[in-house]
Amino acid sequence: MRASEEACGIGNSVDNICRLSPDLLAEACLHILIYLQGQGRGVDSAEISDRFQSAGVRVEHEALQSIIRFLLLTFRSAGKSNISGDELVSRLEDGSSKWPKASLQVLHRLWTEHGASVHAQQDVQAILSIGQLVDMQWKLSMAVSSDTCRSLNSPYVCLLLKVVEPSGHICQRSFEMTIPQFQNFHKQFKEMAAVMETV
Repeated sequence: MRASEEACGIGNSVDNICRLSPDLLAEACLHILIYLQGQGRGVDSAEISDRFQSAGVRVEHEALQSIIRFLLLTFRSAGKSNISGDELVSRLEDGSSKWPKASLQVLHRLWTEHGASVHAQQDVQAILSIGQLVDMQWKLSMAVSSDTCRSLNSPYVCLLLKVVEPSGHICQRSFEMTIPQFQNFHKQFKEMAAVMETV
């Protein structure tokens, strides 16, 4: 085994992939490629596991996760680099000497068919690499005084947003708005939601 294989755990992932028939490997790859093309909400490891079991292939949970992670990273990296099927196979062979020819042929064929779409989706994601709102909480409060004014008696809304950044890190943002500002914010949010439903 090459030193780089041991350091990255590539050898174990390749070993697990080598246990799959070309048809099962193709099915697993298609799940991942559909997701990377923006046509799926995610990679359903339970569905892949069920398919493996119905074909008589037992794969432990950790091994399945290793296969999925390896294929996701491989296709995502290939999409960002916009490489051809031949270049993909060459990189895989450079990373490990264990690849069976049938597995490499499956990966080459699927990447040749779907690589351009994955690359296009990667470009779109790079342009739109903004955080994703996962939670929003708000509360109505009353400011009764401040450093500059003894008697405010002014209502305000405090917002707390939880956002997943493109790196995967969840951060919190909080801010305060007057009632008219909050009403305008609410109106704009409703307009955005209506536009999003038409896409």
